[in-house]
Amino acid sequence: MKLLKVDKQDYRKKINTVIIGFVSSLAVMAVGFGAILIHLFGSQVTVSGESTGNFHLNLIGVIIAVAVNSFSLNKLKGQPYLKEVVYVWRLKNIHNRIYRKLKKIKKEAQQGNRIALQVLYFYYMTQKQVFELDNNTLTITTVVKSINELQEDADRWGVKLELEQFETEMLNQIG
Repeated sequence: MKLLKVDKQDYRKKINTVIIGFVSSLAVMAVGFGAILIHLFGSQVTVSGESTGNFHLNLIGVIIAVAVNSFSLNKLKGQPYLKEVVYVWRLKNIHNRIYRKLKKIKKEAQQGNRIALQVLYFYYMTQKQVFELDNNTLTITTVVKSINELQEDADRWGVKLELEQFETEMLNQIG
């Protein structure tokens, strides 16, 4: 997988725009769809101090709003404006896949497995990149320490670590 250089300020601006846009449209659509559903199918008789019985229609409105927003984001993710946002999102998905196997990967890396060493290197280096972009300064020192320890292990086993060698299929070859 090819790593991208991402401008931190540009990324933060874009991710904030996406989040604000998603939350705003979700709120507006949920209220709008709920109102339409209540108008079409809701109970018209209301008793002061009691529930209208339209909760399920409001809930359906929220579900429709989430579906419409998800569909819209899925269609927009190919736009050049969202390139960095989608890149980081994909990295985080790969991190989750690696994390689920991290115990096995670390064990195999300690035994000199080239694929495990390569996967760990990709994991730590991209984790460092994501942490820097997300201003996660609390755990970045732990990641840097892990990178240094991994490099020592790779040197001991005579493995040259390169980010470009990582392929997601490598995860299927471990444990």
